Amino acid sequence: MSPIIGIAILILWLYFLRVFQKAELPAWHFIWGCCGLFVLMMMYIRPVLTQPLAQVVAAIAGGFGNLTGFFTSYFKYGVIFVNSDAGAISLLIDFECSGILEIMAFVSLLAFFRAYTIYERAIVGILGVAYIIMANVLRIISICMIVYVFGMPAYNVAHTFIGRLIFYGLSVLLYFFVFTKTQIIRQKVGGFNYGLDK
Repeated sequence: MSPIIGIAILILWLYFLRVFQKAELPAWHFIWGCCGLFVLMMMYIRPVLTQPLAQVVAAIAGGFGNLTGFFTSYFKYGVIFVNSDAGAISLLIDFECSGILEIMAFVSLLAFFRAYTIYERAIVGILGVAYIIMANVLRIISICMIVYVFGMPAYNVAHTFIGRLIFYGLSVLLYFFVFTKTQIIRQKVGGFNYGLDK
């Protein structure tokens, strides 16, 4: 994409963001802001951060693999090598496995979530990104361990079902605590709280 088109998209996004804010349309401001920020990050951030993020995930998962001896990580290339009695497999941590889409979606939603102050959004954003990376690491570790124990025939089940259940289950917990619970606690209507929360 040419830089002129990218700048035009950015200006158009900022213009309508301002229009929705001035018109006091918070729902449209939130939707336009989240979707636009996600698209802009797909255009400019994703190409730059996908490979480094894959290397980080491979390096952290590789630390566990080195401790247990279940698998070896070549984090510079974003590759994990699982060598078991049932056979060997190389896993490439690519665009889908890097977690970049989930991180960009989380950051886009959080950037326009008005239940937090700007300072709180920055702190929650940093912690949330770290959490998503670690959830992805747990997913990769679980896939590697299943392949190590059960061999290559278990790869599809481990990757398609078990790994995704772990990752998205942890993601649902994150979204509940960051968005749902906070919205309910901080809303101005009623006096609802969660047990010991004041």
